[in-house]
Amino acid sequence: MRVFVTGATGFIGSALVRDLMDAGHQVLGLARSDRSAMALKEAGAEVHRGDLDDLAGLREAAAAVDGVAHLAFIHDFSDYPAAAQADRRAIEAMGEALAGSDRPLVVTGGSMFLASGRPATEEDVVDPGTHALPRMSEQAALAFVERGVRASVLRLPQVHGEGDRIGFVPRLIEIAREKGVSAYPGDGANRWPAVHRVDAARLYRLALEAAPAGTRLHGVDEEGVPVRDIAEVIGRHLDLPVTSIPREEAADHFGWLGTIFAADGPASSALTRELLGWQPTQKGLLADLEAGHYFN
Repeated sequence: MRVFVTGATGFIGSALVRDLMDAGHQVLGLARSDRSAMALKEAGAEVHRGDLDDLAGLREAAAAVDGVAHLAFIHDFSDYPAAAQADRRAIEAMGEALAGSDRPLVVTGGSMFLASGRPATEEDVVDPGTHALPRMSEQAALAFVERGVRASVLRLPQVHGEGDRIGFVPRLIEIAREKGVSAYPGDGANRWPAVHRVDAARLYRLALEAAPAGTRLHGVDEEGVPVRDIAEVIGRHLDLPVTSIPREEAADHFGWLGTIFAADGPASSALTRELLGWQPTQKGLLADLEAGHYFN
């Protein structure tokens, strides 16, 4: 299979490129810069120059391959609705190119804010009235199922691993350094689901190869890691005090990350594992933090 990968040089995308090629597939990777193009060439992949705003280029690349894995996203949390709209337009452009072909289109969603009081499952349907990424990407991709595209959504939790530079965990570490304290909201019992980047990458490949049209997948290894435990590991590695802050002050302390860090979002991947035989093998979030690379 020849696969077009957006976000191909990113944190998860670079792991997916390796996984696909190790499995015998060919990769056409989206590259915005000379540096990204060189990284793809060194990995043995083909290069398609462009970005998420180049809709004609995205259509051209999608039309030339056997499947698409869409991982790229504009990580501008100061204007999240605009980034989500750009994501939707990119999905629609690639979906148009795949229409009527039964070729796979795997897009990225999120596992948080899907359920209350219990772990979210693959059967939970998101609220279409919100402006969050998982809502817009899911709607955009799954609309192409009736148009002959084998579209599926891979919902991600907190993804961790060496090389993580712009995710939630690096930002928590940065905030702790800035504030001089590693804090958590309330009693810190609220939970973050998590997965290692290598395990997430393998699930993208399995989805490309075999996920039925309309499938919602959960790339979740750990159903829920208490955020207090995350804060304690960060505090120990930075030699900072660990303390609780009132939940209502989370937004002031953590900025845009406050709502997410204060949320309780456990999620299950039981249905995904049964469907595709996916079994995570990498270390968990706390063990990954203890390894120390996040603090270098």
